[in-house]
Amino acid sequence: MNDNHEFEEMRQQMQTLKKKLEQQEIVSDRLILRSMKRSMTSITRRYQVLMALGLLIIPYSYWAFVKLSGFSIAFWIGTCIFMVVCTAATYYNSHLLSDPGLMEHDLVETRERMARAKKFDSDWLFFGIPALMLWLGWFVYEVHRLSDNAFGDGLFWGGCIGGIIGGIFGYAIHAKTQRQYREIIEQIEDITRE
Repeated sequence: MNDNHEFEEMRQQMQTLKKKLEQQEIVSDRLILRSMKRSMTSITRRYQVLMALGLLIIPYSYWAFVKLSGFSIAFWIGTCIFMVVCTAATYYNSHLLSDPGLMEHDLVETRERMARAKKFDSDWLFFGIPALMLWLGWFVYEVHRLSDNAFGDGLFWGGCIGGIIGGIFGYAIHAKTQRQYREIIEQIEDITRE
């Protein structure tokens, strides 16, 4: 009789322990999902800011390049096309994250969307960097046309410094976005592995 009582008590303790472990797993999964949502929101906001800046550069570049600096209209049109393409690519990639219930869907599907967005963001550099180099070459040509005065020299050095700062800033944004995509994908893999 005493053995049965001890056995029953141990069984109840095991059930209680099992319930606590299940609750901890649920809480842990919720924390992971909350962390993933926070990362996705951060990426989405970053994309929204980049799209807004890309569109704002169009009218600003007319004033800065054509009116203020005397660059050709063709350079401004090329700049506008480049900004529209960059903004469209950013919009396309942000569209993969735009579903508000994305985390409530099948996590395997969510992982695939994150992997596609990460790959597109990474592959974009194969177009973006060469296009930027062409644009910078055109910028140097336009400055060279104006180099007969001190304004052209100042514009050249200002463009060089701005290009370096922009390159560092752009790389930092890209690296942070790639890291956040990687973290989301790894977290989903951890949850689905369980």
